[in-house]
Amino acid sequence: MALGANAEAAEFSGSAALTTDYVWRGTTQTQGDPAVQVGFKAAGDSGWYASVWGSNVEFAPETHASSELDFTVGWAHSLSDDWALDVNVLHYRYPSTTVDLNWTELNSTLTYAGNYWLSIGYSPEVFGSEETGVYTLVGAKFPVSDSFRFEAAAGYYFLDDLNGDSHDDSYAHGLVSAVWAFKAPFEARLTGHATDSNAKDFFGDDFAGNRIEAALQASF
Repeated sequence: MALGANAEAAEFSGSAALTTDYVWRGTTQTQGDPAVQVGFKAAGDSGWYASVWGSNVEFAPETHASSELDFTVGWAHSLSDDWALDVNVLHYRYPSTTVDLNWTELNSTLTYAGNYWLSIGYSPEVFGSEETGVYTLVGAKFPVSDSFRFEAAAGYYFLDDLNGDSHDDSYAHGLVSAVWAFKAPFEARLTGHATDSNAKDFFGDDFAGNRIEAALQASF
């Protein structure tokens, strides 16, 4: 849907998903429980866009966290026939918490041929702390047919001493997905996630380690 008056037209889109586990950068945000997720995006012809996305979450009991809202403003555009760049500012907000977990991150993603990407994220207040976090991710899609593909990605999170115990809190994670676009606008996804032992030391065994996630998504 396009809408505009005296300014560039805006294209509106959205998505809704049901997943067995909300896994973010290798760690569960719902302690292995299901999540319902909805997002909306408005994008202009020049590449500027804004989006909002939400999900239920479940952190440590003392945080009273039950929901997450992500607000993004960015610019995405083709650099050539094969290369594309996306730069954005992302604000994570947890409105139901009794502690300050809100934080902001600057992200950039460079994509090649629509199937290979490199992402970097930087925050001076990672996880609502006063410490710095730098996240890196490389990923790829491997189409098998028009409706089926595999995806794989590996990430590394460079984290300062968030626990204050002089221990290296940085960690690595990876994922492999099978994705089936069985009927427009629906897509089913089965993903295996894994983290290293550093993630389990920092987040705990209930949040990090190996896990399987199944999700059904609709785009509109």
